[in-house]
Amino acid sequence: MPSESPKYRAPALDKGLDILELLAKATQPLSIAEISDGVGRSRGEIFRMLQVLEERDYIARPDGEGSYSLTPRLFRLGMEQPPVKNLVEVAMPVMHRLADDIDQSCHLVVPSQEQIVVIARVDPPGETGLVVRVGHRRPISHSASGYVLLAWQTDETRERWFRLMLEHEPGLKRGRLETTIKEIRAAGLATIPSEVVDGVTDLSAPIIEGNHAVCALTVPFIERRGAKADVKATAALLRAAAEDISRDLSHGAPL
Repeated sequence: MPSESPKYRAPALDKGLDILELLAKATQPLSIAEISDGVGRSRGEIFRMLQVLEERDYIARPDGEGSYSLTPRLFRLGMEQPPVKNLVEVAMPVMHRLADDIDQSCHLVVPSQEQIVVIARVDPPGETGLVVRVGHRRPISHSASGYVLLAWQTDETRERWFRLMLEHEPGLKRGRLETTIKEIRAAGLATIPSEVVDGVTDLSAPIIEGNHAVCALTVPFIERRGAKADVKATAALLRAAAEDISRDLSHGAPL
């Protein structure tokens, strides 16, 4: 049965949203030709739309030439929403304490369709550490944070996420991933070698609100001589910090 057509249409808005959604999924700036192909519209149809989006600072040309990428403007707007803003306000004091205790950086991650996105971070207090920039995205299926978010969802939500992930990654080994998230759920956190940086162990624990994880608190752990805490101690402190944030969220603690 074909889906019903929308009652009202706004062609210009449709074009703008198509462009923003395409650029959000791109791993590098896209040319006008690539955007035209990606949204299925002619260059003439999208040229003025690109100009308006650039003037309003939603997109930019990093190389100063003809390729476009998203700016942080949409991210900043999303961060102004009360639930996200409240989450960051509650989490930040605990994250600062954790970073001081372990002498490592930490960051907060939320789901965004089939990806995860970093919404807050605290840099390491010392001179050495791995810092993940705010706004960084990775597929849920390729990150410790994503595994944690999957592990602490309802069955219905997890199934919906798997369908979305498989649309973007048809070769995904679902059975293997399900085994991994069961092990993570049993352990209470993820302890996984980084897929991006050799010598880094990604530690991630869930922030729980109600019956599911609303975000993940993650530490990209670097083994260093004379460090305040080894990986085992860091994992314990991370879990305690995640529990503190979860408790403050559930109580609506003002800061």
